[in-house]
Amino acid sequence: MHDRRVFERTHDDLANDVSLIAAEFLGGFQKVLEIHRPAVSIFGSARVPEGSRPYRDARRTAQLFAEAGFAVVTGGGPGVMEAANRGCKEGAGLSVGFNIALPHEQGPNPYCDIEMTFQHFHARKTMFVKAAEGFVIFPGGFGTLDELYESLTLIQTGKVLNFPVVLFDTDYWTEMLDWINGELLADGMISPEDVELLHATDDPAEAVRLVVESYDGRAVPGPAEPEKADAQ
Repeated sequence: MHDRRVFERTHDDLANDVSLIAAEFLGGFQKVLEIHRPAVSIFGSARVPEGSRPYRDARRTAQLFAEAGFAVVTGGGPGVMEAANRGCKEGAGLSVGFNIALPHEQGPNPYCDIEMTFQHFHARKTMFVKAAEGFVIFPGGFGTLDELYESLTLIQTGKVLNFPVVLFDTDYWTEMLDWINGELLADGMISPEDVELLHATDDPAEAVRLVVESYDGRAVPGPAEPEKADAQ
């Protein structure tokens, strides 16, 4: 596992570690450039089986994104990731999988048009953000929560443009949202506008609408922008 070795090695290996990570970032950026259309990153558990509700919902949501002209980017593995890549293909869209090398699980699923397997989580997660106009988060575990909170932190701190973060399955996320409002917001750890970054839904069409409308709003120049261009 390359990530583990990066943390365990001595400084004698620093140059080699940096070169490997840099090469992976470069490879990932090149893959993102192949997408050539707006994209959404869809996350969720690798452990849900075909036929389960999260699998069905992710598959349908991705199909609708594809029909709206969006590429679908996932972690490239099984479960929700497979469902989303599969639904994208069924919607005649461009299906992207950024997989991660793990010791015991997660080989790439067969529904990806563009695929890359990463050794380093930090390089892989950068590609999810770089490629996407929004995130849709289905039920999942630690990895899904990591991707959720990293996206919120990047938006909150202005490291990326504000984009929709959609939580799919309101029942699954209700207790977390209650905790965010009842503890983080109530104690002043976050601001009211931070809570507004999150949108919860049970409707695939609503998830698509939130992302597509946000993208359309950014893609259309405002009335002041042509005047600035003329002045230059």
